Amino acid sequence: MPVQMKDLVNESLAELEMDARLTTKLLVGFIRDEVSKVGMEKIVIGLSGGIDSALSAFLAAQAMGPENVWGICMPYRLSNPQSEADAREVAKACGITFKRVKITPQVDAYFDKYPDATNLRRGNKMSRERMTILYDQSAAASALVVGTSNKTELLLGYGTLFGDMASAVNPIGDLFKTQVRQISRHVGVPAGVIDKPPSADLWVGQTDEEELGLTYEEVDSVLHYLIDHRYDRAEILEKGFAAEVVDGILRLIQRSQYKRRLPLIAKVSQRTIDRDFRYARDWGV
Repeated sequence: MPVQMKDLVNESLAELEMDARLTTKLLVGFIRDEVSKVGMEKIVIGLSGGIDSALSAFLAAQAMGPENVWGICMPYRLSNPQSEADAREVAKACGITFKRVKITPQVDAYFDKYPDATNLRRGNKMSRERMTILYDQSAAASALVVGTSNKTELLLGYGTLFGDMASAVNPIGDLFKTQVRQISRHVGVPAGVIDKPPSADLWVGQTDEEELGLTYEEVDSVLHYLIDHRYDRAEILEKGFAAEVVDGILRLIQRSQYKRRLPLIAKVSQRTIDRDFRYARDWGV
């Protein structure tokens, strides 16, 4: 990393440092309030073996008690065995119930009809298959699905719509990836999970940062100024960030906007539910 970029990244990361104790308290309270207000006591989380689902699991265990949290690991036949091992370690560390549900039979049965399907199609199918299992398990347990997508992923569109991005409540969606790491260390997520290269584990050898072409530290530094400080392109370039980096991140944000909103409904009446019929999510409950 060039010296100037390194200095910019370090400056931004210093600003992104959080009060870990207070942040944890707020997120635990958020989960407890949002789950309880709809009359439920239990939580289901997809455990991938990665840091994001690990942090959500630790927060959920604190919020509702580990006996009320189910971590569901859903490996495919090509999944890295270490991912399941890490998921088991996370469940053990925070005391939640661990359950394993294989997705190989249904995924392979589908793609037997489409043998030339790309990795993207296969990855999207696996992500959505996992979410259908989570929602079925949540129905069986009268539980809510807790999300595991962080702020960096949501802004870049680095997730599958109606797949890993789906949930009833998301405690970590306003934490950048670097902040997820900070809070994870505070709550006791196993070091091996925190330090390993981030990966959606959708195909062999896949890593997040290789796909992005940047480290999460670099991405979060740019996003911090673009989103939190509301810098425009000219201002962030003047700050010293490279144009190709800034433009690449802006393109990802713009192209993925559709993933961050409810489906658009054509307006033909006086009160359309996505723009005119608006109430707090817990009104009348």
